[in-house]
Amino acid sequence: MAEYSLALKKREVTGKKLKALRAEGMIPSVVYGAGEPINTSSEYVASEKILLEAGYHSPIDLDIDGKKQLAIVKDVQLDPVTRKIVNVEFQAVSAEKAVEATTPIVIINFEASEASKIYHFAMTQALEEIDVKAKPADLPKELTVDASALKDLDDKIVLADIKLPAGVEFADKEMSAEQVVASLYDPAAEAAAREAEAEKPDTDAADVPSENGEKPAEEGEAKEGGEEKKAE
Repeated sequence: MAEYSLALKKREVTGKKLKALRAEGMIPSVVYGAGEPINTSSEYVASEKILLEAGYHSPIDLDIDGKKQLAIVKDVQLDPVTRKIVNVEFQAVSAEKAVEATTPIVIINFEASEASKIYHFAMTQALEEIDVKAKPADLPKELTVDASALKDLDDKIVLADIKLPAGVEFADKEMSAEQVVASLYDPAAEAAAREAEAEKPDTDAADVPSENGEKPAEEGEAKEGGEEKKAE
């Protein structure tokens, strides 16, 4: 049995009529992978809570008009203005078959590292989630990586540093174990470099032609009769 469950109702309403359904506080959805796609809907508040907690990586026990179906979230569509959920796609899965799901990568204990405490380096995370493959019950909510050992500026976290739970593997087996997940940088050094660049004199100013196409007179030169002539 999955940790999360959600009650769905089959719906006949489609197309433009879905606007009225949403106005009633319902979210239209579709369940794929259980034969023909099933048009469904569910109560907004309860659905939003489950979707936020389960994400794209945790199985959900769907109750479709009394019929049980295990599924994972395939896609969630949001209104571009209100950011409210307007449609959900579920993918039916089997408890005994491995499925692919997107899982967040969470880096912990960086504040305890020498890189942070002593050298005051900062960390940037290049890879925030990754697709994994496992049976629904084995799908992890997140993958954690301990960053407490980071010290030097060249230190980094790579894919090989992620310890996968039993029964879980990366979906892309061709991905390099040296794929960078997170790296370090020195905020103070970068700020100093930006400041130095801002204070750098504009050495090209003297080479800018005047409106008549001539370069400005250099020191020790004077104009006479409309022509440049060195002062005697």
